[in-house]
Amino acid sequence: MVSIKLDNVSLVYKLHEKLTLSAPDRRVAGPGGRIESSGRKQFVQALDGVSFELKAGDRLGLVGPNGAGKTTLLKVLYGIYEPSGGSVAIEGKVDALFNINIGFRREATGRRNIMLRGLISGWTEAEIEEKMEDIIAFSELGDFIDLPFKAYSQGMAARLAFSAATALDPEILLMDEWIGAGDASFQDKAKRRMDELAEKAGIIVLASHSEALIQSVCTKKLTLKGGRIESFTAEPIKRAGKVSKA
Repeated sequence: MVSIKLDNVSLVYKLHEKLTLSAPDRRVAGPGGRIESSGRKQFVQALDGVSFELKAGDRLGLVGPNGAGKTTLLKVLYGIYEPSGGSVAIEGKVDALFNINIGFRREATGRRNIMLRGLISGWTEAEIEEKMEDIIAFSELGDFIDLPFKAYSQGMAARLAFSAATALDPEILLMDEWIGAGDASFQDKAKRRMDELAEKAGIIVLASHSEALIQSVCTKKLTLKGGRIESFTAEPIKRAGKVSKA
């Protein structure tokens, strides 16, 4: 059974000193979190005491202002960042969509990039080949699939990345803001596919500034501020005029 459990997770990293005209207490952390000091050393408290649990079928929306720690938390869940403290326990195959360029080569065609993205995600070549035409069809790229990735628009690249990442039914899918890229019809398709993934006992964690997107996709909501949990709505939230059961 798929699950995610975070217990008092923190992430701290040091800042390298550099000349600045700003007062120390007015500096902000670009990657998110809070800048704090210990003696003459400064560090960023990117996450602080984050704890929550998710089970099969949960769709968690991560919300909060810029620098709140949303993307940092996604990267901790994906294993890109190792927590400085606390524990992360994940059961299930995880895939992520943080950036449309992850796993893709600009000079390679869309078709070749599907293969590369799949291999990076742990698929076998046989699995990728079996799903290749379905991925292309879902992406709606048509003949563009055999053009270099660098020729794609933002929306085309987003469609290809989403189509490839969700084709083999990842048990846990981590997504960042850009999933809203593309036209309205593709966004509707993407939402339906995310519904299908969740109904197959998957977990989705989606970071977004769009309240409408969170309401339409997610069943739970976690609000971050300065790397800390400000609120966690554990009960199902309203979705498209109805309440979804987690």
